[in-house]
Amino acid sequence: MQIGIIGTGYVGLTTSLAFAYIGHDVYAIDKDARKVEKLRQGEPPIHEEGLRELLQLTRNHLVPTTDYAGLADCRVIFIAVGTPTTPSGEADTSYLEQAVIELADVLKPDTTYYLVVKSTVPIGTNRKVLTLLKNELKKQGKNTEVAVGSNPEFLREGYALYDTFYPDRVVVGAHNREFFNVMRELYDPILEQTFEPPEFLPRPASYHLPPLITTEPTSAEMIKYAANAFLALKISYINEIAGLCERVGADVMEVSRGIGLDERIGSRFLQAGIGWGGSCFPKDTLALNAIASEYQYDLDIVSAAIKVNDRQIQRILEKIQSEFKVIRGLQIAVLGAAFKPNTDDTRDSPGIKLARELCRKGAYVRMHDPIAKVDFAKLEDCENVQQLDTVPATLDGADVVVVATEWRDYINQDWNSLLKPSTILIDGRNCLAKYSFEPHIKYHGIGRGNRR
Repeated sequence: MQIGIIGTGYVGLTTSLAFAYIGHDVYAIDKDARKVEKLRQGEPPIHEEGLRELLQLTRNHLVPTTDYAGLADCRVIFIAVGTPTTPSGEADTSYLEQAVIELADVLKPDTTYYLVVKSTVPIGTNRKVLTLLKNELKKQGKNTEVAVGSNPEFLREGYALYDTFYPDRVVVGAHNREFFNVMRELYDPILEQTFEPPEFLPRPASYHLPPLITTEPTSAEMIKYAANAFLALKISYINEIAGLCERVGADVMEVSRGIGLDERIGSRFLQAGIGWGGSCFPKDTLALNAIASEYQYDLDIVSAAIKVNDRQIQRILEKIQSEFKVIRGLQIAVLGAAFKPNTDDTRDSPGIKLARELCRKGAYVRMHDPIAKVDFAKLEDCENVQQLDTVPATLDGADVVVVATEWRDYINQDWNSLLKPSTILIDGRNCLAKYSFEPHIKYHGIGRGNRR
């Protein structure tokens, strides 16, 4: 099948490559000419496991371009553009609306298209997209038929290709039966797992065929928001329990293990730490709250999850103040600028938030990340942040070290030889919990006190 995908960010690019790999011809549209040129040269514009290899394997089926014209011959067209957060917390759909307007210019008369909204969008956006597209086509006198539906993504950054090839489920929301049939045909190799897996991304031995969930668009839109809000809530819950564990002397890692073995709860997303960030949880929880407010409804649990997450940075500052009282003038190393390992995404990064707060309190901050690079000169309140290329250089002379991202590079360090006597090590991800520290290092976990 010939398909088009507008937007080559995390969602658009991984979706494009997966569909191209299983045999579809894909037009991948992006307005950023530099990004498109990199893709043509086989260079991924973002860090994600397997992208480079898959770009080579799909070069005969993938056409990266800035030109919308090729979409005219595509039966199915996905919109996967960004929907950033506005100051009110709502999702900004202006990029999506602009894509719809430009798409209307190239669609052919007397032709049927299937337009798939892949972006995470507010409730009712599918209806809005259909109305906008019909109005634009009417202005141009085109009798083009377009069915609009929703196909939300459930990708984890760092594992986006894995989640695309081996999804838990595929959700499609539409009012048109033929839309469901077309999407079933499109996804069939993934739903039935009839494709030959890439060598670098083998099919898990325990993997079961994913269900295709068909519903109407509003429910599909809500499934996406509700899923991300629930995962964010689960992390905030264990972080709140971690705070109580520190007060009463319990170890949150043991508590998490003990409750996670209950099949009704599960162990995933029960790791206490410095807080969640990235492009999904912060944006989607705020957007869901904004949607609720629009309908005069309060999502108290979601609001509480956001509040707990915002408080986690303060918890780190309190640990530093408990040791030094005054933060001003301290040399503090923060390890991890990406919001999670295996990605270069720094959006809403807890490590960067912490660096900013430390600078506001007068500390001198050195930062390291094995992949993500940050131009701190462009960030407010970050004039005293220096990003260094190696872990030893970042730790040299540090009074406090905070692990903000659980990169394997940090887990495998020889901490006893790297840290000077009396160094305070704050493990913001509890990823060093099993390390045997020498007495000259004072270790603080999250929800664990200063246990060794």
